[in-house]
Amino acid sequence: MDISTAIGAVAGVSWLLVIGVVVLAVLRASRGSRLNSSTALIVSTIILAVVLTTISQSLIFVQPQERGVVISAIPGRGGVRPNALLGGLSWIVPYFENVITYPISRQTYTMSSTDSEVQQLVMGDDAVQARTKDGQIVFVDASVIFQIDPARVIDVHLFWQNNYLNDLIRPQARGIIRDAVAIYNIEDVYSIQRVAVTNIMAEEMAVVLEEGGFLLIDFVLRNIAFSPEYAVSVEQKQIAEQEALRAEFVVQQREQEANQARAVAQGDADASAIRAEGEARATVIRAQAEADARLIQAEAEATALLLLGEAIKDNPDVLILEYIEKLAGNISVMLLPADNPFLFPLPEIGPPDPVPATTPVPTPTAEPTAEPTETP
Repeated sequence: MDISTAIGAVAGVSWLLVIGVVVLAVLRASRGSRLNSSTALIVSTIILAVVLTTISQSLIFVQPQERGVVISAIPGRGGVRPNALLGGLSWIVPYFENVITYPISRQTYTMSSTDSEVQQLVMGDDAVQARTKDGQIVFVDASVIFQIDPARVIDVHLFWQNNYLNDLIRPQARGIIRDAVAIYNIEDVYSIQRVAVTNIMAEEMAVVLEEGGFLLIDFVLRNIAFSPEYAVSVEQKQIAEQEALRAEFVVQQREQEANQARAVAQGDADASAIRAEGEARATVIRAQAEADARLIQAEAEATALLLLGEAIKDNPDVLILEYIEKLAGNISVMLLPADNPFLFPLPEIGPPDPVPATTPVPTPTAEPTAEPTETP
């Protein structure tokens, strides 16, 4: 309880005391008693009650979250003081001025289809019915969070008094919502353009409230509902989209399986190709090695022939040695000087054949061969 209220309570008690004193004086007068003392008591109690009442009327306590508008009957003030009372204890002219307080804290006005969320101004469904650009009906739930501009409390009192919810906030918000929804198609309103719709509503609402002496704190687009017919069509569309997504998923799964099979087949083909390439490279390497070996052998033989030719050129007897080395291994001959044109057979070196003791063994006679010796 603030001090002004306490003084007002005391003033009320004092007036009750005045009434009691007056009643007591009347009773004493009816019994023939003198009224001198009673008259003095009545006057003193009346003066006390008037003083207390005057003080209580001149003291005004304003809460910190409020501002007080002083309604004045003093000539020259235009019926209202130019400045509002701030929070705390203030003095006014008793019996000529009184104060109306306005809250400067945040207030919320909600328009909703849910009864528990609807303000006291409207009972029942208070959702905003709007029509989109493509002719569809939507039901919008929204909340306007605002406060009275502390510097413009006098203007709010002069233009709106305490009817600003019904005369300003509600009608302006509903009109702005309908205008914003009418710009977009229904699918844009509840999906990709919902943020843009909310921003448009908030910007326009801020301008309107500022003109009326209010500050917009936030504009909340709570819910967007459709007509029953459109809700059914949306549900059917979503079902069809889900079926299409499911079919697309099946197709993708089949494609992945086919790609996997192709990858396996490609892997097998690549492995076969790598094996074939490896075998071909091995064959080529072997052939190249054989060719290199033949080439080395041919080069060695050519080198040997060149060396042999050089040796024969310097010593012709080397050719005879080569000729003898080329003869069959089972031929036994006796070598003679190079200027002798004859070849003589060598005597047998192995053991002689056994002969009977009684049979005389003829003595072999060496005959010269009639084959001439080939001269290279």
